Amino acid sequence: MFGYIRKISWYIFSNKKRYAFIVIFLLIANVLDIIPPQLIGRTIDLINNGELTQEMTRNILIIFAAVIILSYTVSYWWGYLLFEGAIKIESILRSRLMRKFLLLSPSFYERSKTGDLMAKATNDLRTVNMATGFGIITLLDATTFLLTIVLVMGFTISWQLTFFALIPLPLLAIIEQRLGKMINKRHKSSQEAFGVMNDAVLEVVEGVRLTRSYVQEDAENNRFKRLTDNYLNKFMKVEKLDAFFQPLTIIVVSSSIAISFSYGAVLVNSGAITVGELITFNVYLNMLIWPMFALGMLFNIMERGNASYDRIQHVLDETDDLKAGGEETVKETNFNFNEVSFKYPTGKHNSLENITIELNKGETLGIVGRTGSGKSTFIKQLLKIYPEGTGDLVIDGINISNLNREKLREKLGYVSQENILFSRTVRENIMFGKPDATEAEMMEAIRLSAFDEDLKRMPEGLDTLVGEKGVSLSGGQKQRISIARSLIRQPDILILDDALSAVDARTEQRIINHIKNNRLGKTTIIITHRLSAVHHADKIIVLDNGRIVESGTHEQLSEGSGWYSAQNDYFITGGES
Repeated sequence: MFGYIRKISWYIFSNKKRYAFIVIFLLIANVLDIIPPQLIGRTIDLINNGELTQEMTRNILIIFAAVIILSYTVSYWWGYLLFEGAIKIESILRSRLMRKFLLLSPSFYERSKTGDLMAKATNDLRTVNMATGFGIITLLDATTFLLTIVLVMGFTISWQLTFFALIPLPLLAIIEQRLGKMINKRHKSSQEAFGVMNDAVLEVVEGVRLTRSYVQEDAENNRFKRLTDNYLNKFMKVEKLDAFFQPLTIIVVSSSIAISFSYGAVLVNSGAITVGELITFNVYLNMLIWPMFALGMLFNIMERGNASYDRIQHVLDETDDLKAGGEETVKETNFNFNEVSFKYPTGKHNSLENITIELNKGETLGIVGRTGSGKSTFIKQLLKIYPEGTGDLVIDGINISNLNREKLREKLGYVSQENILFSRTVRENIMFGKPDATEAEMMEAIRLSAFDEDLKRMPEGLDTLVGEKGVSLSGGQKQRISIARSLIRQPDILILDDALSAVDARTEQRIINHIKNNRLGKTTIIITHRLSAVHHADKIIVLDNGRIVESGTHEQLSEGSGWYSAQNDYFITGGES
């Protein structure tokens, strides 16, 4: 329980004034709460002794009403301050998580499931909120209220009666502490199961059309039911432990009340306490039901918060595989690969092997080769999204390890194979590449990407919503919006990673011509399976198993006897052998 308090101590210390006011208001509320039972007990004694007058009754009622109003006001403020603090720490952790998600390299996402990351950003953060809000309120209120009542019971009524009535309490604390540790372990397990189930939901939603086309609805439904049952079973193990807290509290408090009445009757008969004091004592004892029950919930809530905080902190403690790099900036965009070899962090073999090539500013490089030959891996070295391999990748005479990562990427315009679109309008998706672009710049990027004709057919034009991940668009439309998003930046280096695969030959040629005519003096890299997209390139390389096996111009490679020539002949003859 206190482990969680230590973990969020950074937040408590940074908000010292807030929590100081909370404690002060809480202590005032506790003092006010012990006044009504005292009034009740003394009133009973006055009635029993025949000493209660009308004026006394009026004064007691006035004091009673004043105490209730003041207690309500003070309780409101400390509750408000505490829950506001809980929301703020949730907001801080959510912002830190989002920033971490944006900064971590792809290798982190290769070993993490999206559903589990979403669970940490939703369920776990809500649990932390609950532990910081309701958990701390319970800790402060239950402990201070319990201590206040015990001291009042002992000092104002009888220490002997207080001692015997509270004998069952240590047993409750021991049992609840052990239950709390078990809840921590099982809550972590249930949250992991929730993450797996969450990931399955994402897969079902994203692949619903594929599922239907293969008539796998029942199979997917059964698979999801198994995951749901697994989460339910693990969650219910937590709830079963949680269910022990309330009955235990009732048993302990009932035992205390039984002891109180039994021993209290003895003390009344001996004249040690009055009947009013015994009634006041038992009112106080009944008031202990809340702090006792709260302490039971406290172990539960704090251990859940502890488990969830650990899951969140695990992400925040992740170290980026990429080095911070230097502060050098790119100017001319000339680059050289000098015997560069690279292996993915999770890979066993090199994906690139001794790559050597030089490309000057303003030139176009075409990269072709069979599937899995290392074409996209080649590009990822320039994007600096994976740890560097061996050899030297030099840009403008500066090793890429000494270049500022953000400034390098500002020079790049990258269109990936995935064509990721946001669930926003066409305008917003294109302007994402350059939020401060003018309308003229946006329309020029649309023209260069050959999307202008498609735009005219859209119901809302630029304000047409593309749907989740561009679900309402064709593959070719998604590719051209992605190209427009990149071209609007007017990048010094444009990288098209198989970005023309879903457009027809005529549209492809139109885009290529626009790029040739409008990117004079700027570097372009085109990765493709269709040789027609690189006929104009100044240099073409053919990759196979991560190695450059051919290089030259289109004419030079066509006259050779390698893979490029064979592919070119195949397309010229229309696939006839």
